[in-house]
Amino acid sequence: MKYLLTFLVFCFVASALQAQDLVYRPKNPAFGGDTFNYQWLLSSAESQNTFTDPNARNQDDQSDIERFTENLNSQLLNQISRTLFNEQFGTEGLTEGTFSFGSLFIEIFPSNEGLVINILDTNTGDQTQVIVPNA
Repeated sequence: MKYLLTFLVFCFVASALQAQDLVYRPKNPAFGGDTFNYQWLLSSAESQNTFTDPNARNQDDQSDIERFTENLNSQLLNQISRTLFNEQFGTEGLTEGTFSFGSLFIEIFPSNEGLVINILDTNTGDQTQVIVPNA
């Protein structure tokens, strides 16, 4: 009788137990994890980073004259590039064709992805491609 009661209790307990699948889910988005974890992982890594760049210039270290000079240089270069752009492409914007700016060779053509802009530096051989999607 004792064995029968033990067997019945074992069968009852065994039937009440359930199992589940163990599934591994990575946290890092670079390895297939949820993309919403990116900001949390980045801020966590930056807060633990103890290395500093000895060559980095802090904005607070610059004097008012240095900041003014840097800002003025930036605005002048922006104005020059805008003028060159308007002279080369006109006011209607980018058009198909090939263009040359010093050592830069630029090719512009439409594709099914949008407007493709290939930029080649003939001095170094470096190249890049920019695709402006169709609106």
